[in-house]
Amino acid sequence: MALKMSAADIFLQIAYHVALPRLRLNPTLMIRLTELRLPLEHSPEALTTAILEKLGIAATDLIDFTIFKRGYDARKRTAIRLVYTLEVQVANEAAVLSRCSHDPQVSLSPDTRYHFVTQAPKELPHRPLIIGFGPCGIMAGLVLAQMGFQPIILERGKKVRERTKDTWGLWRKSVLNPESNVQFGEGGAGTFSDGKLYSQIKDPKHYGRKVLTEFVKAGAPEEILYVSKPHIGTFRLVKMVENMRAQIEALGGEVRFQRQVTDLLIEQGQVRGVMLANGEQLRSDHVILALGHSARDTFKMLFERKVFMEAKPFSIGFRIEHPQTLIDQARFGQQAGHELLGAADYKLVHHANNGRSVYSFCMCPGGQVVAATSEENRVVTNGMSQYSRAERNANAGIVVGISPEDYPGTVLAGLDFQRHWESHAFELGEGSYRAPAQLVGDFLKGIPSKQLGQIEPSYQPGVQLTDLTTSLPAYAITAIREALPAFERQIKGFSRYDAVLTGVETRTSSPLRITRGEDLQSLNLQGLYPAGEGAGYAGGILSAGVDGVRVAEAVALSLNAVN
Repeated sequence: MALKMSAADIFLQIAYHVALPRLRLNPTLMIRLTELRLPLEHSPEALTTAILEKLGIAATDLIDFTIFKRGYDARKRTAIRLVYTLEVQVANEAAVLSRCSHDPQVSLSPDTRYHFVTQAPKELPHRPLIIGFGPCGIMAGLVLAQMGFQPIILERGKKVRERTKDTWGLWRKSVLNPESNVQFGEGGAGTFSDGKLYSQIKDPKHYGRKVLTEFVKAGAPEEILYVSKPHIGTFRLVKMVENMRAQIEALGGEVRFQRQVTDLLIEQGQVRGVMLANGEQLRSDHVILALGHSARDTFKMLFERKVFMEAKPFSIGFRIEHPQTLIDQARFGQQAGHELLGAADYKLVHHANNGRSVYSFCMCPGGQVVAATSEENRVVTNGMSQYSRAERNANAGIVVGISPEDYPGTVLAGLDFQRHWESHAFELGEGSYRAPAQLVGDFLKGIPSKQLGQIEPSYQPGVQLTDLTTSLPAYAITAIREALPAFERQIKGFSRYDAVLTGVETRTSSPLRITRGEDLQSLNLQGLYPAGEGAGYAGGILSAGVDGVRVAEAVALSLNAVN
């Protein structure tokens, strides 16, 4: 009889099979096996047995396998199962593939390694410029540096450790530095987040694998390469960002901090460089615009320079907090707390009677709600967690989709719309960057909250209990009031009376898109490459990093063409 092993023991037994970035002499000789399901508490041998049964081969024909992805299916809480995607090496791949040709779960494994599209010439016509050092700018800079193009990266904020001190200054002392905060500085807004590294973008060239591999090289946990919903956490992100900067610099690139771009140098429809706030000019015919979604003054400059932009939808709402144990129990039942499952998350959506969609956004298990403003006398919330996800509360944005029809005007009208509600939140919080908050029960009744229940809000520098009815447009309030009881039917306790709503969440994504063509350049300004979240082409760390890789390749190919 096999000894009963803990999940940790099982994981250690099969850890050598994890798909870490090791060399494969011929990646075409691997078989991809998907949707292999095993009980949560399975033995190490069970995975091998399942492979043999699925492929119909003898043990002597199995050479090796790696775990490419591991997730779980918790739809039945009493029978949670692990779901594997594997890469398998067998003695006769052609015979196995032929025998399993009608099985959609068995196929030839794709080559997910990254292949550089070009290398820099011995003499560069000029060095490419990158504006912004968030996930998009980091990956664009790293890939260009790895190809030998020695990029110059301009970041308006400070280095990540200095920036962290400034951010804590807001959280602990209500002192905001408009140029160094959750939004601005090395690492971008993703540094103060849950560090989620999953996305639903289409990625046929496996750029996401390149991003994750570079993150691991820089110090991210190796598990991000194979768990289905990888995350890093703020503390690990700080060191990782520093290491990636060091690699860019070692390859000849430069990262210049506290260098805000205030203008573009333009000649006959071609970008020729940038102007900095200190009066310095940098010349280049290739400029990557890797802004975050909060670079409002830069958006204004681009608008005035007539760079083509268009308004786009985004969402606004609140942060909601529950005990993490409530979410764990609702999602995992008796398996709550299992070490392979970790802190539970959720994804919810409700289509309200007034035509609005309400959904959970940026769910942070075992985390905290944070002050995320970058402008004085405004309140903005966001969520973050550490790698452990061990804090007492779960939080998520509960947000309502809006469209440009809700904020008519110029392409910058979405910025004014955001600012209006952020300023009103500051007033409701009675200053000092305290955020307005209300118990869910009181919110549903439409009465002001007077005191907290058992759930203590995590937002720093603190909350001001009030009535949130006027904190968002009436259509958003109506839709959220309808959605919360609907979410209760999916997660028992979601609309419990003392759950806490904290306002306001306004920066879910950029309110505009700096439109680009198939060559990834601005539609009306040659040499300008809008990229990442601020330009409207990403929504999170991974998708921003992927877009950075894409744009870096476009710039590299263009530079070589010029040469």
